[in-house]
Amino acid sequence: MTSTASTPDVPGTAAPEAAAPALRPPVEAAAEVARGALLVDVRSAAGRASHGEIPGSTLLDRTDLDALFGPAHAPVISIDTPVVVVCGSENGSRPVAEALAARGYTVSHVDGGFPAWRDAGLPAEPPTDTPA
Repeated sequence: MTSTASTPDVPGTAAPEAAAPALRPPVEAAAEVARGALLVDVRSAAGRASHGEIPGSTLLDRTDLDALFGPAHAPVISIDTPVVVVCGSENGSRPVAEALAARGYTVSHVDGGFPAWRDAGLPAEPPTDTPA
């Protein structure tokens, strides 16, 4: 039997499926971060410059999870570390959250993305780009 799960094969049992990432309102996501979850911002540099940043967030190119987390078979961030992903919308964060969940992380992402985070009055730095 071939298994892609990180648990050994046990005859007669199916490999556990990764838990789907939870879509959380911004205030709940911020509470997760306050409890120790790693906040990962996967927006582009241009997106952050245009709309603002979340102080203390970890920046990550959404196409290169290994750059921060290491390869799936040898993670450099403990699999026990909860993760909150934010993008410009949940449509941008969902694929990253799903990929991290498939690696075994407990993941949530922000409903409404960064705009909802900012609009909820949560910590956010202003944009650095000035409109033309």
